[in-house]
Amino acid sequence: MIRIATRGSALARWQANRVVQLLGAPEHELVIVTTTGDARTDAPIHALGGQGVFVKEVQQAVLDGRADIAVHSAKDLPASNPTGAAEGLLLAAIPERADVRDALVGARLADLPAGATVATGAVRRRAQLRARRPDLRFAELRGNIDTRLAKAVDFDAVVVAFAALQRLEQASVATDLLGIDVMIPQVGQGALAVECRHDDTVTLARLAAIDDAARHREVETERAFLACLGGGCDLPVGALATLAPDGSITLRAFLETDDGPRRTIVHGTDPAAVGTDAARALGARPRPTRWAAPDPALPAW
Repeated sequence: MIRIATRGSALARWQANRVVQLLGAPEHELVIVTTTGDARTDAPIHALGGQGVFVKEVQQAVLDGRADIAVHSAKDLPASNPTGAAEGLLLAAIPERADVRDALVGARLADLPAGATVATGAVRRRAQLRARRPDLRFAELRGNIDTRLAKAVDFDAVVVAFAALQRLEQASVATDLLGIDVMIPQVGQGALAVECRHDDTVTLARLAAIDDAARHREVETERAFLACLGGGCDLPVGALATLAPDGSITLRAFLETDDGPRRTIVHGTDPAAVGTDAARALGARPRPTRWAAPDPALPAW
């Protein structure tokens, strides 16, 4: 028997059950946890403190002994400690990573009319879309995937992670997949992250068997970049690391600064060094979050 702490959304349950499948653990219990991000749907994520609002209560269930492991979307983990999440826990496995791209639902980017309204709660997405299309207007959007898709009819387009659509068998609703040249994804996007107590040697050994070492190094590099910047969902920032067969790492990173949008590409072999070098290359002061706030004339959902 293995007890898995997870949020209660359809996507979170899918992720937890996928880890069960990878572990080959037919005897399991899902410990459903309501997080701050789930309870506070009235406020933008960046206003609640950014990363961590969807994971802290899930982590606490493991620390309290109510669960053996916690399963998250890697993009939800705070980056204050690039090698772990909460005190007493270890990021023990990154078992797999799906398509990292963001998707538009409702219209293709090239087909959006001048002044079109795009709904997304992510300042990262707004910053990169505005860099490509300064004419766009933005509206706040919160909720699970079904909620966001249901509200797509109220806007010209909404932005969601394509991996979420794939996992919920709704990939066909994506109107446009945004390439990395247009939209660098959020740190850890598309990856699953599994935590357990640092002293639970039995569980650590089980999770080591499902860890994808290459994907783990990629996510570690991205998290080191974000940790060096000292931010999360409250910053207009994105990063994507790719590991070559020879072990070298390429990190593509984006940051919107007071001087405008910046991108960099850094190569190396050490995840912490590559992430730090990319952050330093972009290191101008990030533009305040209020720059990326939705148009006050538009409804907040």
